[in-house]
Amino acid sequence: MDNVLASLASNPVAYLPVCAVLGLVVGSFLNVVIHRLPKILERQWQRECAELRGEPLAEAPRYNLVVPRSSCPACNHRIAPLENIPVVSYLRLRGKCSACGSAIPKRYPLVELLSAAISAYAGWRFGFAWTALAAMAFAWAMIALAFIDLDTFYLPDCITLPLLWAGLLAQVAGLFPTVDLHAAVLGAVGGYLALWSVFWMFKAATGKEGMGYGDFKLLAAIGAWLGWKALPLVILLSSMVGAIVGIALIVLRRQGRDMPIPFGPYLVVAGLIALFWGRALTERYLDLF
Repeated sequence: MDNVLASLASNPVAYLPVCAVLGLVVGSFLNVVIHRLPKILERQWQRECAELRGEPLAEAPRYNLVVPRSSCPACNHRIAPLENIPVVSYLRLRGKCSACGSAIPKRYPLVELLSAAISAYAGWRFGFAWTALAAMAFAWAMIALAFIDLDTFYLPDCITLPLLWAGLLAQVAGLFPTVDLHAAVLGAVGGYLALWSVFWMFKAATGKEGMGYGDFKLLAAIGAWLGWKALPLVILLSSMVGAIVGIALIVLRRQGRDMPIPFGPYLVVAGLIALFWGRALTERYLDLF
């Protein structure tokens, strides 16, 4: 085992494909999380509401991230192991269910490829070190949050809060030398308060809620991982990307002016950019002035 690890550490040609394959496997699991976690939470909320009303709880089949096995939503065909190989099965099946021919959403291979690409880049960027694995874990959580928010306009606490604490623990372990624990704590507090302040100012001015509390927690988690110095860049990038996409959707008439747009995906994109290139971008920006 030690020989294998030593070989991976000294040979990028072997190490980076391992990172990519790990990303593909995790990406396949992320698809399950993105699809099932909102449903799991909805069922949990329904049970809690029924208990508060004193209603009897109806028997429900077991449903979590593992059970039942994955199946086609159109015909309930159980996905066989050979049909569940990341990306490869999608290509072999030509993007269709083997039983009923229904189209498999393109998002499934997209999430897997995105996870693989970011994992491989993290391996190349940080080398054979715990920092690379920590960066991958951060990216995997961010990918799940982005797609869940796109689907449901919800950023689950069961991902954002552990992500925040994991960021602080990463700094305790010294995984990111450019960020110390002091900067991480200030980043978490500053990230939360930044969007919290915007939320209440917007509500005071318009009487409407401009974003959800999950956005506060997500930016707090990003601040815990990247430190308070990264927050201006993350806020600027996410606002720019959100504005561009929002204007484009309105111009293309795919979205009305009053229709909500999830802000979480833009925070995710900005957070990942800041993770890998934040310091260089900040230095370049400061050099301009």
